[in-house]
Amino acid sequence: ITASFVNLYSYYPKKYYTACKNRPLDLVFIIDSSRSVRPEEFEKVKIFLSKMIDTLDVGERTTRVAVMNYASTVKVEFPLRTYFDKASMKEAVSHIGPLSTGTMTGLAIQTAMDEVFTEEMGTRPATFNIPKVVIVVTDGRPQDQVQDVAASARTAGIEIYAVGVDRADMQSLRIMASEPLDEHVFYVETYGVIEKLTAKFRETFCAANVCALGTHDCEQVCVSNRGSYLCDCHEGYTLNPDKRTCSAVDTCAPGRHECDQICVSNNGSYVCECYEGYTLNPDKKTCSVMDMCAPGRHDCAQVCLSNDGSYSCDCYEGYTLNPDKKTCSGADVCAPGTHDCEQVCVSNGRSYTCDCYEGFTLNPDEKTCSRAITSSLVTTEESCKCEAIAALQDSVTSRLEALSTKYILFLT
Repeated sequence: ITASFVNLYSYYPKKYYTACKNRPLDLVFIIDSSRSVRPEEFEKVKIFLSKMIDTLDVGERTTRVAVMNYASTVKVEFPLRTYFDKASMKEAVSHIGPLSTGTMTGLAIQTAMDEVFTEEMGTRPATFNIPKVVIVVTDGRPQDQVQDVAASARTAGIEIYAVGVDRADMQSLRIMASEPLDEHVFYVETYGVIEKLTAKFRETFCAANVCALGTHDCEQVCVSNRGSYLCDCHEGYTLNPDKRTCSAVDTCAPGRHECDQICVSNNGSYVCECYEGYTLNPDKKTCSVMDMCAPGRHDCAQVCLSNDGSYSCDCYEGYTLNPDKKTCSGADVCAPGTHDCEQVCVSNGRSYTCDCYEGFTLNPDEKTCSRAITSSLVTTEESCKCEAIAALQDSVTSRLEALSTKYILFLT
């Protein structure tokens, strides 16, 4: 949307400056009096203010007017509660002097919110439904952060018109003004013709603004449209076919989000999440597998086994996993079916060794047993002893036999 380029060198008849029965307003003029505004140009601004006052239906129960003057500092020349007649207002305007240095537009708008648009200073209560309007007149670029301050003012229900003169920065005007911009941003080439803007504002303020009066039937946003209006919706909502009501947009519908795994709708917007075992990357969209066996991420007593974004627990050799699938107990390695010893299993902590019954010996495979041979086998030493005894027995037998023969011969 482009700003209105108002070329007002043409002559406007005097009837355009007569007062109209405009809707009641709480109207605040914020005028730039920095060094770039020459004294004669500042006088032109004051003439513009006076002519604007002439066109308004001024009064305590109709339109109330305040004027603020700013440069590097801000001065409230008079608040909304001070004057309720045109003559007093114009007299006060005629005595306003420039402040000279600086262009702190953001500070001026913030001061309007804090010190002028208050009930103590003459702003009517919200229950009265009186529109709050600001008209900023400047010929330069703001020297402070005006964007956030203007946004806060608009959010607070303040309608902002931005008038640029000569060297004014058009982008800054667009940043501070209300939507639609082509109805709230104005530009004139010199201060010499600024007073001609009076006719433009007269048309604006005298036309029935259905949105400001609250006589529309829009559910969320009413957009003024030259005496009529259109309905719109807040971000994250879409206008229904009846052109009045709004429905939340399903931001997680296919094709409407950029989430890698899970899209969670969040009040007209969305956030991304990941499946269990995955973690959201810094781009807040994609997911990476989480190392579930990293310290502090699992509750396994002994061994953690990573398993595609999840994990399972296991135990060291010689231990068995308990029914809770987390902790371990020492295993009976000699329980039936848990070893391969043929006869005797001897537990050795986490392991075991095999042994044999009495009368059996362990085979070289250290598992099976064979019967021991004891009765039919003698040692070498025992064998030698037996041979000596046998020789002695033979010797004795031979001598006995010889003696026996001699004895028989003697008898015969």
